[in-house]
Amino acid sequence: MDFRGLPKIELHLHLDCSLSYQVASRIEPSLTVEQYRHNFTAPVRCQDLADYLSRAEHGIRLMQSPQQLEWVTLDLMEQLNAEGVLYAEIRFAPLLHTRKGMAPEAAVSVVNEALEKGIKATRLEARLILCTLRHFSESESLQTIRLVEQFKGTHVVGFDIAGDEAGYPVEAHTAAFHYARQRGIPCTSHAGEARGADSIWEVLRNFTPQRIGHGVRCAEDPGLVEHLKTNNIHLEVCPTSNLQTNMYESLASHPVNYLYNQGLSLGINTDGRAISNVTLEEEYRQLHDTFHWEKEQLLQCNLHALEAAFVEEEVKEPIRRQLLAGYK
Repeated sequence: MDFRGLPKIELHLHLDCSLSYQVASRIEPSLTVEQYRHNFTAPVRCQDLADYLSRAEHGIRLMQSPQQLEWVTLDLMEQLNAEGVLYAEIRFAPLLHTRKGMAPEAAVSVVNEALEKGIKATRLEARLILCTLRHFSESESLQTIRLVEQFKGTHVVGFDIAGDEAGYPVEAHTAAFHYARQRGIPCTSHAGEARGADSIWEVLRNFTPQRIGHGVRCAEDPGLVEHLKTNNIHLEVCPTSNLQTNMYESLASHPVNYLYNQGLSLGINTDGRAISNVTLEEEYRQLHDTFHWEKEQLLQCNLHALEAAFVEEEVKEPIRRQLLAGYK
């Protein structure tokens, strides 16, 4: 099967975890391929999520000026376009890009404008999700959700919370998600990655997101699986990343196939293309090799992802037609 040629949707993709060697070395010309592999990509098996996330710092360090942010955004758009992605939602935390004096608003504005350039240069539709992080304060989370509100009507379409869920509780972020709910801002939330099903229940109770980032540890609680299915809460599944963060021994023991067969809405994503050193093409191939997924399963996941995307039906409809045509 030509996995590269298949059209694809990607909803769970971190900008600061996806720098190619080309763009990283453009920003830091002294960077060698060996240094890039050591610093920007994680080993096949990390100790845990916190260990995996430590690699993100190297990308963030190179994204502290408008020029750097623009280069990184356009580079990611080129990566996506090269493997047939039709629609992507790219996420980043604006507050991480202020170390050299850039305002968070400026960071969002630059990435938003770069995305517009990338959309025009490719045939790829893309949108932005702004992230707060688990270790942020309540005021930092509120600052981030207000940025989503401020950029309404641009390519910014949603709000997320990322970071180490095992190390930080939800209390500092309930106000920001309440703010989002009151204003009808679409939300997703990382959960069920570094912690089990209890973390997903906690996020559902406190944040009421429409989607869950990862979320695969719902498989540990049949009642939760049923709840997600009944309420059509989409799971943004990132198989390679989950293996790297030491959640499962092998892809064969990963619950993605079980959850698909239970009828949940789920899509396949790379999470951090550089840190995981993976493409969607490779994710698809591994699902084919391990679970014998064919076009039918891959198309269904892409249709689920498109349905769960934070854009209007008029944006989705032509993409849906392209998807269906590409899988015939």
